[in-house]
Amino acid sequence: MSATDRSEPEHDDDVPRLLFQTTYCSRAAADVDDAAVQRILAAAHERNPRLGITGLLVFGSGIFFQWLEGPRDAVAGLMDMIRGDGRHDSVVTLSETEEVRERLFPHWDMELVSADDIRDVLVDAHEGAADPRSAATLSLMLEQLERGALSPLGRG
Repeated sequence: MSATDRSEPEHDDDVPRLLFQTTYCSRAAADVDDAAVQRILAAAHERNPRLGITGLLVFGSGIFFQWLEGPRDAVAGLMDMIRGDGRHDSVVTLSETEEVRERLFPHWDMELVSADDIRDVLVDAHEGAADPRSAATLSLMLEQLERGALSPLGRG
């Protein structure tokens, strides 16, 4: 797993700003395979830098888990697209916040993380989080993962 180092246009990543964040889970439609996931990533790599959206996508055991952050209108518009995308069934929003803070994944326009690696990614992000709110959010996600609330994302 390697982070794609893509810079966000028109912003200084060292300056915290108002960010809208949403986290959701959905079931993949029956016909979603690795090629479909790669098409999702290709579209994200094309679109997200223009919109100022960063985040991560976890796919495993037929479940999508995604963390999105960026301007409210851009993230809300993307969520509308996801809800209407036939590759996703039963989209469930797990959290939404809007606050001034640093990005959790500032260099990832969209990084695919395997279900086996999600814990390591969250631990690394938590250890590197300078913003107390970001650290608290990551702690909560790690707690949910440990309790099985994000299952089957913690297993391959």
